[in-house]
Amino acid sequence: MQYKSQAVAKPYFIAAIGLFVGQILFGLIMGLQYVIGDFLFPALPFNIARMVHTNLLIVWLLFGFMGSAYYLIPEETETELYSPKLALALFWIFLIAGALTIVGYLALPYATLAKLTGNDILETMGREFLEQPLITKVGIVIVALGFLFNISMTLLKGRKTSISMVLIVGLWGLAIFFLFSFYNPHNLVKDKFYWWWVVHLWVEGVWELILGALLAYVLIKVTGVDREVIEKWLYVIITLALVTGLIGTGHHYYWIGTPQYWQWWGSIFSALEPLPFFAMTVFAFNMVNRRRREHPNKAAVLWALGTGVMAFLGAGVWGFLHTLAPVNYYTHGSQITAAHGHMAFYGAYVMVVLTFISYAMPILRGRAANSERSQVLEMWSFWLMTIAMVFITLFLTAAGILQVWLQRVSDTPMSFMATQDQISLFFWMREWAGVVFFTGLVLYLVSFFVKGETKGANA
Repeated sequence: MQYKSQAVAKPYFIAAIGLFVGQILFGLIMGLQYVIGDFLFPALPFNIARMVHTNLLIVWLLFGFMGSAYYLIPEETETELYSPKLALALFWIFLIAGALTIVGYLALPYATLAKLTGNDILETMGREFLEQPLITKVGIVIVALGFLFNISMTLLKGRKTSISMVLIVGLWGLAIFFLFSFYNPHNLVKDKFYWWWVVHLWVEGVWELILGALLAYVLIKVTGVDREVIEKWLYVIITLALVTGLIGTGHHYYWIGTPQYWQWWGSIFSALEPLPFFAMTVFAFNMVNRRRREHPNKAAVLWALGTGVMAFLGAGVWGFLHTLAPVNYYTHGSQITAAHGHMAFYGAYVMVVLTFISYAMPILRGRAANSERSQVLEMWSFWLMTIAMVFITLFLTAAGILQVWLQRVSDTPMSFMATQDQISLFFWMREWAGVVFFTGLVLYLVSFFVKGETKGANA
């Protein structure tokens, strides 16, 4: 059954994909700046391009999570959304605030932006991933609280399911841990200690609950497997995610001046972090193999299976490669970190949002699935983006291994910039893989506009 208020998810999905395109464009610009140092300089310095690239990633994923929640919650609670008008108002506030922030990054020197936006009142700017001006951070909190009020009120008046409860815990956790972005102590050790309470506890903690809930919902819809079976798997996955992810925060505390015991705690629990992602992969394939019906949206099924595999590889395997303290001692802050970051974000969060959009958008447009021609194009986009991301990760890993050897292990270590020259070939290959990835993203966009015989009515 489809609920009228689910339609508010549509603008969130459209904005998410639009911002995703922007993120990849800035990624390609940065890739060129790695090998052509003065590309677009001084109009667009590398530090600004990087800031826009990472901030767009976070914002478009938040749009994706919010849209998915607005679509999922009415069905799970079997009641209309508490306030569709509030959802649409918050959409425009978030979109305009995000756009103005990006314009601010591009149009003004960062120090000027800080001065104009009240950073002297409460100093929160200048930290990686949390570069947003104070007024933007306040706006994010207001939007998050309005969104959570809307979702929570809907949940309170309707049916409670495991999926909706896991999702709401993840979303509340996302909002609560973001509050640490306002805490910026002068002591650098304390600063980094609590900075990870946003950055790590988002992506390796509460976001994993959101990922699990969204994936479980889509798998119920496309496989027809009993809800009880899927919910048992979901509980196992989120338990593993929370236990390993929360204590695994310690793998960021190795070299920042924290007590030595974090080397043991961080190493042991970080080594266990691949387990929830492995469980997620087994879960996805197991549910599809046990399916009771052939859902017409084969593209959404492919995205769901891909999410499990790529999340395990990116967040699990590549995370494990450099998470043990004796290894991290050499690899910390190298291109190996970048390799892990790219595949982990793509596999775990980008792919689950694309999975949800792939499943929900056709229904929001009045059909169970896109046409055969459209789905073929979408599956091409899946393979192009996924294979390109695998190669981006491999090239960055190779660059990182060579970087660590030349710069940190060799008997005659080279300077940072001399090392960059030696590994520039891998940066060129990464750039071309990025072009292929962008081509796949364009195909994903085009697939929604391809005409053809549609598959049935609403599902």
